[in-house]
Amino acid sequence: MWLLFSVLAACCFGLRGILYHWTSQQSLNRNVLLCGTFFMGALISIVCALVLHQAWTMSALIGVQMGLFSFGANASMFKGFAVGKASLVAILTGLPSVIVVVFAYFLWNERLNLLQFFAFVVIVVGILVVRYSNDITLRNLQGAGWGLLAMLLFAGNDLSSKWTTLVKAPLFPTLFFMFITGTCCFALWWIKDRLQEKPDNRVSTKWSEKQTFVIGMGVGITNVAGMILIIHGFAHGKAGLVSAVVALNVLIVLLYTRFILKDRFSRLEQSGLALALIGILMMKLVAS
Repeated sequence: MWLLFSVLAACCFGLRGILYHWTSQQSLNRNVLLCGTFFMGALISIVCALVLHQAWTMSALIGVQMGLFSFGANASMFKGFAVGKASLVAILTGLPSVIVVVFAYFLWNERLNLLQFFAFVVIVVGILVVRYSNDITLRNLQGAGWGLLAMLLFAGNDLSSKWTTLVKAPLFPTLFFMFITGTCCFALWWIKDRLQEKPDNRVSTKWSEKQTFVIGMGVGITNVAGMILIIHGFAHGKAGLVSAVVALNVLIVLLYTRFILKDRFSRLEQSGLALALIGILMMKLVAS
């Protein structure tokens, strides 16, 4: 069952990545969009918690930590798509499994065997090849920085999600605390920006704040569905393995950038992308 949940989560997060990239290219307020995304998650979570009569225990407060990690990760990924190359950001944000495997070993003694370590090396080499390919520019490097930050924060969210399954935290109350924390963070950021802007200097956008919030709610459906599925995956499988399978969501984003956006890769960059993807697949196949 862990494999089914993980694959479905990868599909949801892949669709989320596509929607993030599309919205990042539109003239809209990022904080309003992501506030709507997390608000939809909180709304769905509290409705499910009430309908299913789930208990509101102290362990559910781990969701606050998850919300902070997710707030930083989503903001970083969105910024990376806005300023950098979509394929490079997609690869970086698809590799939290590297961090998860290492920390899971020290936290829960989920051992990294020789083949898993080899897969880790293949992934890192692939990223370095992409990082130093002849197609990299200052603009792409900036996107890589945001992508790397998103990768680290998504890993923190994955590790926190695994923790909730170990302490048997109730699913939907935990997700509610996660999403309401993210909602508040983006709302405060949005308010801060509004207060700092002078009315005459506000940048006009194609979408109104109301429209942007509604679009964000639509994106939020993919986000909350992915979180429900990945937590079920963590409950049935090891953290490193589940995270590695979910990382395959990068394939969906890359197919989008290649065939829809016509994003071309240099040969060196293609080699790096291939190595990174092979490494992810190896993590999936050899983890135990």
